[in-house]
Amino acid sequence: MSCGIIGLLSRRNIARNIYFGLLALQHRGQESAGISILKNGKIHTKKGVGLVSDLFSKHQIENGELGIGHVRYSTTGTSSERDAQPFQVDSPLGGIAISHNGNVVNLIELRRELSRDFPFESGCDAEVLLKLLAREVSEEGDLIEGIKNIYDLVDGSFSDVLLTGNEGLVAFRDALGFRPLVWGSGPTFSSESVVHDVLGREFYGDVNPGEVILFRDDTIERERIKRKKSKFCMFEYVYFSRPDSIINGKLVYSVRLKLGEELARIEEHEGDIVVPVPDSSRTAAEGYSNYTGIPVVEGLIKNRYVGRTFIMPTQEEREIYTQLKLNPVRSLVRNRRVILIDDSIVRGTTSRRIVSLLRKAGAKEIHLRISCPPIVSPCFYGIDMANKRELIAANHSIDEIEKILGVDSLIYQSIDGLVRAIGFNKEELCLGCLTGRYPTPLANELVKVEKSGRLWE
Repeated sequence: MSCGIIGLLSRRNIARNIYFGLLALQHRGQESAGISILKNGKIHTKKGVGLVSDLFSKHQIENGELGIGHVRYSTTGTSSERDAQPFQVDSPLGGIAISHNGNVVNLIELRRELSRDFPFESGCDAEVLLKLLAREVSEEGDLIEGIKNIYDLVDGSFSDVLLTGNEGLVAFRDALGFRPLVWGSGPTFSSESVVHDVLGREFYGDVNPGEVILFRDDTIERERIKRKKSKFCMFEYVYFSRPDSIINGKLVYSVRLKLGEELARIEEHEGDIVVPVPDSSRTAAEGYSNYTGIPVVEGLIKNRYVGRTFIMPTQEEREIYTQLKLNPVRSLVRNRRVILIDDSIVRGTTSRRIVSLLRKAGAKEIHLRISCPPIVSPCFYGIDMANKRELIAANHSIDEIEKILGVDSLIYQSIDGLVRAIGFNKEELCLGCLTGRYPTPLANELVKVEKSGRLWE
């Protein structure tokens, strides 16, 4: 799950502050939301299916001083209240609640092992992580030692915040740093730095890969559990994170601007206008326009009351909401050669519908430019592209994709251009969905099984 998480201390109005923080992270998950608050040594949790504003206008949230929150975009489990987070257990440590962002690759193995001692209420990997941690802490008798064991037992990604009844607030991030996790004054922990902007709190930077930060008794304890070369998710920069966020020390807006410039360098094509697919492609379109001199116009207008279609749980919902979400401005695109900029193509269904909208609006030509390289392999670390059979670039040539989508031409970003735009070395990024080579052993085994066809039998 590439969800949104938050954890913080607030001497007053903590529920309101977590609510505002979750609103700033709503783009990371639209299926469900939840808040856990520590009050008088007891954890109180409210969660449900729906948007943050819908849920917490109805729920009365307990006020305390420490709390965590979550917005969910599912890649494991179901889109139901039973899979909503935070998850909570009553012991050890006076109770533990967890907000999890990531994906446990060895979920089935761990769940089978833990089910001998723990009942499970959901299909979500966050519940598996929580009960694994509860077991390890009970055996070790110490929270940090229990978390250390998690790093050895879990294959996959995890950026998590914990709330405990008698130990305080904890944030920890897997050793490769797949999913973002930042922190600042308060303390405040969150998936993206925009939370700190919204709450008016000082932004310190990233929780380091492999690091645990514990806040208790008004003191901060930091410990680097494991040190490995990072494998930051490239898709956070291409699509997932807000452009005004700083993650892993990089301003997402600046990366997307460079992605547009790198895309324009591949092959210049004559066009009359550059049209971004709103909202995540606007910055790349600006970079493309800066390089080519072709003006950007808002040829597609977004309905602000429809959320992100990519993170909707079913294909049917994605297709219906694409029609509700976007409307072409006919007078701008009619009889024009349109350079259409989008961040990525995963399944191709959304792109096909957008192209169809522009054709019906009278576009003379449509030249599709994608700021991400072709996605040809599943993601095992928290982005919903787990089935290679659904990935259009894994199963079709460029010429075939042009015909399927109905465009006059199609150009993808290069991997080298992507790496230059992000600004890390290629070895510091997770490019598994672009290359089929993964940073963890089980993911590499699973993709081999998938290629044989046995994974989906």
